[in-house]
Amino acid sequence: MAMELPDQRLRQREYLLKISRAITAQLDLTSVLDLVITVAVEMLAGNAGLIALSDDELGTEPTPPQQIYAAAGIPSAALPAFRRLLALPIETLGKPNASAVLREIAGETGLPLRQVIALPLTVAAAPVGTIYVFRAALNVSFNVDEARLLQAFADQAAIAVSNARLYQSVLREKQRLDAMIEQSADGVMIIDARWRITTFNKAMEQLTGWNRTEAIGRPCAEVLGVRDAQGANICLVDCPLQRRPPLNNPIVEGWLTSRDGRERYIQSRYAAQRSSTGAFLGAIANVRDITEQKRDEQLQNTFISVISHELKTPVSIIKGYASTFQREDAAWTLAAMREGFRVIEAEADRLARQIQDLLDVSRLQASGMRLELSDWSLPELAASVVQAFAAQTQDRFTFELRFTDDLPPVHADYERIRMVLTNLISNAIKYSPHGGRIRIGGHPLPELNQALGYVADQGEGIPPEEQERIFERFYRIDNRLRRTTQGAGLGLYLSRAIIEAHGGKIYVESQVGRGSRFIFTLPLARRQITGETV
Repeated sequence: MAMELPDQRLRQREYLLKISRAITAQLDLTSVLDLVITVAVEMLAGNAGLIALSDDELGTEPTPPQQIYAAAGIPSAALPAFRRLLALPIETLGKPNASAVLREIAGETGLPLRQVIALPLTVAAAPVGTIYVFRAALNVSFNVDEARLLQAFADQAAIAVSNARLYQSVLREKQRLDAMIEQSADGVMIIDARWRITTFNKAMEQLTGWNRTEAIGRPCAEVLGVRDAQGANICLVDCPLQRRPPLNNPIVEGWLTSRDGRERYIQSRYAAQRSSTGAFLGAIANVRDITEQKRDEQLQNTFISVISHELKTPVSIIKGYASTFQREDAAWTLAAMREGFRVIEAEADRLARQIQDLLDVSRLQASGMRLELSDWSLPELAASVVQAFAAQTQDRFTFELRFTDDLPPVHADYERIRMVLTNLISNAIKYSPHGGRIRIGGHPLPELNQALGYVADQGEGIPPEEQERIFERFYRIDNRLRRTTQGAGLGLYLSRAIIEAHGGKIYVESQVGRGSRFIFTLPLARRQITGETV
């Protein structure tokens, strides 16, 4: 027996060294706990053991509940029986009531449990958990040195467990952050102190056309080459993160050409990390596609320019004629005065139409389209509109009405649809510089309870890529006629709003050089039989 004590102490010190190494060698919580309980059972000559940890997420300080996280020599099915033991204070485990609980557990599980030894796990006086080791015999007594060794083991085990739990918590938080970055609708890119990309989310792949495996490790100026209005790479010539003094949360806006040739106007917001001396340590960039917003701004700027000219022109003509007629040194014939007054009236009507279009757009944006519905004949309205245009076109155009005889009345807002037909016929005239034939017609769609109407011309036609955009607010076809034809790009926008407010659709069929056909649908009036609606 005298020779066994040094051997036992040597083994115990080996156990302590094994746990110490685990602190630096293991960060996986499950692996650390399995190692700690295995060593604890061997060290205390036990036949079973378990580790219960304080779970702060399941309770509140100062005494959060403990949950079993690892066991040795105890089947998983038997672990619930030990929860009664965890509820007992450690200092009472040697008391009769604790022994009775242990006997009950032994009876329920069939395990030889005669004695339990508890080693509290604490770090900086904060409870981490408890190691429970069970023996089949009552033969334990520890001297002062052994008690110190056991306490050192418990302290080292507590540090190992605490580090593993901290690492697990950090890993969970990183995974959560990675998931948030990956699922962000905006592009997210993180760069290091050498301006190299370290993180590149899915939205950035879609914006730039770069695969993340290719982008990571590359300079951000290569992957995110944002250009200014002159075409210079802002990231190379004027990087906001390199300015002195440093800017707080700088913003960069410019054009980006993706690898597949798409043009995007982006806004990139940077949050930089710097040392106490101001040295750059890295940054996170939040990149957003604001192409549509930029195009809207450009369209509105163009609209302001165009509408200023459009409003100024009739005013100048009216003022010019009015000033001329007031001259006392001129004698005006009756025919000249009638012609002058005719021009003044025409320009006043033109000005009124432009102002009405602006008011309609404003109302549409503020409260939607309000309709005054009634039943009336679409061919009769079309004939009325055509008559007005025929008197103005000086025989350059031939107008044909091609409505089928079986077209019933429509149920729609008469004045609003007059505006639609006026806009469509006006466009047909504007974009047919050599004149030609303009057909206005329609027929019923009984299966849909709708009427189909159309306005067709033999003009310049519309390129396929512009056929959808012509219905956008302020948009005008980009061709040579754009500079010579009047208009602010509101007619088709309002026409679509009016038709869609009726529950119909409007679209265009066109071939460049061969003309266009604008097609729209409207609801038919309900048939009346002997005074009753069917």
